[in-house]
Amino acid sequence: MSDTTAETSTAGGTPSRSFTLPFGIPSLQDLIATARRGDLALATGVMAILVVLVVPLPAWMLDVSLAISITISVLILMTSLFIQHPLEFSAFPTLLLISTMLRLSLNLASTRLILSHGHEGTKAAGHVIEAFGNFVMGGNFVIGIIVFAILVIVNFVVITKGSGRIAEVAARFSLDAMPGKQMAIDADLSAGLIDEKVARQRRKDLEDESAFYGAMDGASKFVRGDAIAGLLITFINVVGGIVIGVVQQGITFAEAGHSYTLLTVGDGLVTQIPALIVSTAAGLLVSKAGVTGAADKALIKQLSGYPKALGMSSFVMAVLSLLPGMPTIPFLALSAGAAALALTADKQQKQAVAQVEAEKAVEVAKAATPKEETMAETLKMDDLRVELGYSLLSLINGADGSDRLTEQIKALRRQLATDMGFVMPPCRLLDNVQLQPNEYVIKVKEVEAGRGTIFANQFMVMDPEGRQIDLPGTHTTEPTFGLPATWIDASLKEEAAIRGLTVVDPATVLSTHLTEVLKANVGDLLSYADVVKLLGELPKEQHKLVEDIVPSQLNMSGIQRVLQALLIERISIRDLGTILEGVAEAVAFTRSVQSITEHVRSRLARQISAANLAPGGYLPIISLSPAWEVAFAEALVGEGETKSLAMAPSKLGEFVNGVRDGFEDAARIGEIPVLLTSPGIRTHVRAIVERFRPHTVIMSQAEVHPRVRLKTVGSI
Repeated sequence: MSDTTAETSTAGGTPSRSFTLPFGIPSLQDLIATARRGDLALATGVMAILVVLVVPLPAWMLDVSLAISITISVLILMTSLFIQHPLEFSAFPTLLLISTMLRLSLNLASTRLILSHGHEGTKAAGHVIEAFGNFVMGGNFVIGIIVFAILVIVNFVVITKGSGRIAEVAARFSLDAMPGKQMAIDADLSAGLIDEKVARQRRKDLEDESAFYGAMDGASKFVRGDAIAGLLITFINVVGGIVIGVVQQGITFAEAGHSYTLLTVGDGLVTQIPALIVSTAAGLLVSKAGVTGAADKALIKQLSGYPKALGMSSFVMAVLSLLPGMPTIPFLALSAGAAALALTADKQQKQAVAQVEAEKAVEVAKAATPKEETMAETLKMDDLRVELGYSLLSLINGADGSDRLTEQIKALRRQLATDMGFVMPPCRLLDNVQLQPNEYVIKVKEVEAGRGTIFANQFMVMDPEGRQIDLPGTHTTEPTFGLPATWIDASLKEEAAIRGLTVVDPATVLSTHLTEVLKANVGDLLSYADVVKLLGELPKEQHKLVEDIVPSQLNMSGIQRVLQALLIERISIRDLGTILEGVAEAVAFTRSVQSITEHVRSRLARQISAANLAPGGYLPIISLSPAWEVAFAEALVGEGETKSLAMAPSKLGEFVNGVRDGFEDAARIGEIPVLLTSPGIRTHVRAIVERFRPHTVIMSQAEVHPRVRLKTVGSI
């Protein structure tokens, strides 16, 4: 084996030779392997374009390069015609820049050949330029110059200017519409219409569309500059060639004019025709916005969609054929073709209408036939449902197309997801003819959880001080908090606002009631599947914590019960990492869900304290006296974690009265305090208080953050 060759064995056992050249020169195999890499091939091509600007090209290589330029331009045009959507050709701006640079570099290379060897004849710059010059000019250089000028005007004034304007307007409108489109995507995601994956893809498509039209707006300037450069290069070649031919080469003015003008115009045509093709592709691409499908199908479908237009066109062609001096046969042929297309399109439209009507009839017949529900459909239950009387249907399907209630429910779900830490189930809106016209019912797991009466075209007004309203209307009670209110006509809305009254529209009244119902039943709405999804969406660094707990220490149902216990007392589970850390600590010494929950609450002391701060930045508290602390501790019976409260009814009545008096006194001084107890009896105290004051917050001393300022407003 020599130093420059090596043998390798093929799959069939036949040895093949691979040559390795000395001094680090790459072999043919290395060059082929490098060419197969797309990034290196593109970089090599761009560098070759830049090299052509400096290094002269022989005539045969210029012919090959011009053929490549024309082929690339035709490929770009065909791709623009056959793509289904403009974003499928998002690389067009980059390709436009590269093709423009290729044409300009070839222009410079041909200019160098024309000025250097134009006196030798029309073959000085290669056969492609000579062929274009002879074919277009037909021996008359004036015709060639006029044709070239017309091509430049068509490209520069008509196609490039129009497509550039379309791209500019599309980019501007795309940027202006982006916030609204993003809000629509977020609304669909919050409403449960799409999942996170679809929303992420829609956002990416929106960003790509904006970036594409912005890039097209700038890329259109490349073609415009190319047209201007073509004009200047042509003028320089003609003038400079004649001067060089007459002064330096000694040929006659006529010979110089013929030779250099033919070569220059041929060069201009070879360059402008690909530029015109690429400009047409750019115009097709930016003007295709809103049209889906290949250009031929879209145009044929839309042009043939109106048989009357085709019929009128046929009539006009027939009239023109009868005018004196007009060629009869071409216009009659066009008239007959348009008439045939009109008849065919009309027949197809009638068949399509008949098919649609037949399908509708089949659907109506199927709907009229009572369909027996499957057992799964019969047992399916709505987690959250709002049933409306028929007079309230305008809230979800108004005459003006408004959908106020649905929009407010979407916003409510987003807000509750932020406040409570998980996405509420979708709310189903139904009409119920069994209800009164203005009545609604809120059901949680198909059990009634709230009921009220509202008027769709009126407004509810309330006095901030709780007094009765003296405006004419229907006196009622606000369904959520039981405050006195009055329904008034829309004409009295401004007067009520001037008086300082609170004015609420009916959709807001219902959504407010729904909010309180959800907060009161939020624990029941957190399903096993929701917990699995929440844990699955945790950051990767917290997955190990979940694996340590579930299922070796506590099963998924135990995690669900802990989270439900927190939600029942309106504590957000958004900080799920801290909650799991508290669970991991608690399972080391207990398996009781109640004890685990109390430990987790102590870990959430900052959050719980912050949620109950007064506007002054302090935590108002009503403390439980030592006597009641001892009374509750002594009333606990049982062993370990199964203790229960066994207190005499008279003692419980005394405690209830004391709590009522303490919170009423606090309300008189404008405070909304929390009831503070020791950790051991907090759950038992809450079990009593929630029956007559469900919104009262019961905190243990372990849940008060050390840095929170306390203000004692009473004692029980």
